[in-house]
Amino acid sequence: MTLAQFVRKFGQVRSGGPVRVSVTDITEILGEPPRPAPPRGASWTPVGRSSASSLMLDLEFAERTDVGRVRDHNEDYMGYAAPATPAQVRTHGWLFVLADGVGGQEKGEVASKTAVESVVDGFHKAKDGESHSAVLQRLVQRANTSVFEAAVTGGRASAGMATTIVACALRYDRVSVAHVGDSRCYLIRNGKAAQITRDHTVVGEQVRLGLVTAQEAAESESSHILSRSLGTELIANVDTNDHQVFPGDVLLLCSDGLHGPVEASEMAAICGQGQELHHAADRLVALANERGGGDNISVQLIRIRGVERVGMYRGRPYKLY
Repeated sequence: MTLAQFVRKFGQVRSGGPVRVSVTDITEILGEPPRPAPPRGASWTPVGRSSASSLMLDLEFAERTDVGRVRDHNEDYMGYAAPATPAQVRTHGWLFVLADGVGGQEKGEVASKTAVESVVDGFHKAKDGESHSAVLQRLVQRANTSVFEAAVTGGRASAGMATTIVACALRYDRVSVAHVGDSRCYLIRNGKAAQITRDHTVVGEQVRLGLVTAQEAAESESSHILSRSLGTELIANVDTNDHQVFPGDVLLLCSDGLHGPVEASEMAAICGQGQELHHAADRLVALANERGGGDNISVQLIRIRGVERVGMYRGRPYKLY
């Protein structure tokens, strides 16, 4: 049984509980040793022997999407790419991606689905051990091209369609994040949520230039007008950044339907240590709906349960003890 088959059999991510996949689970399911031989041409180096659970990245995740209480259809779309073998935990790692379509009747739902599927497909085909920052930069640009071409070839009905996107890729003890637009990624650690993306909105740029305060921006009627999105230009301006992750950290990806009505401190409290992720995701969506549900609401939660600590030397990882 492959890991993907295992997820389908036991996960049911959107409608059921969270998917918990440890490296021990993977090796038991696939009947492979905890320390696989490196594939031909791999750019990583296997390191010291240890138990499977301490040797590789170990995580669980849950995701939810909801139409909200005002819109009549959902323009958000989410996806993920899971490693199919223990070797791919190191060569590729995990990918999570969320997009919020722009345009309503101009087929925003087509834009978001096109973008997410393009990134997920490209991640599966990425070279072994390739830098996640480089991979995400390339794949988001590719997604931008796909949305742009779909808008051009779709005729008048597709004119103006676009989407935001936020994607994170995890491997070893690192997460790489890429984004365009105002969909966000938070890093929740020790009960506090830090936004590790920046909103590409007109008022967001004004705040960064010191023209308005953060409070004035939040109260502005134009707070959701994007300064960047996928599909509006032939080349997208993609922001990327990298962070170290530790056991207990939670990564939260969401559309503005969640981060608009729900404060970061509330997200941190709801996703607190020990909280089941599927319960946390349900509670976050419910809270956004309680506060009006004026937009589609989507969230992905990823909890880090264990990491493989590594350093890098000439582009190759080595074990840290």
